[in-house]
Amino acid sequence: MSQPLQVSQVTPVLVVAAIEPCVAFWTRVGFRVLAEVPHDGRLGFAMLGNGTATVMYQTAASVAADLGAAAADTRWLRAGLQQTHLFVTVVDLAAVESALSDLQPVLPRRLTFYGAHETGYLDPGGNVVVFAQFEREAAEDPGL
Repeated sequence: MSQPLQVSQVTPVLVVAAIEPCVAFWTRVGFRVLAEVPHDGRLGFAMLGNGTATVMYQTAASVAADLGAAAADTRWLRAGLQQTHLFVTVVDLAAVESALSDLQPVLPRRLTFYGAHETGYLDPGGNVVVFAQFEREAAEDPGL
């Protein structure tokens, strides 16, 4: 990569057993629910925000479902260790893919229902890092 990657936002996705208590905690301190996604009859994902601050939570079961066959690679979730799952919003997803072309993604490129082109990789620490370019940026990039 000849120029530094332009990152517009990095939001950690905290992997937890249950999301509902986390939502209750954050709403008590002034955050509001921006998005919720069900999984197996409960919340599988929630995004909360307050001004420019955002926090995301996802259940381990929902992460495993998202990763599919890649979930068998347990480097991303070790028993007894808290893992962080990062969601990184970028301006140019193709530049990320080019920079990481020697790595196999754990989340193949996809277009989500919420308008993001995404792909995910394991970092050297075993954390899943999902890079996303939203439709508004994609509209400006004819390569997507």
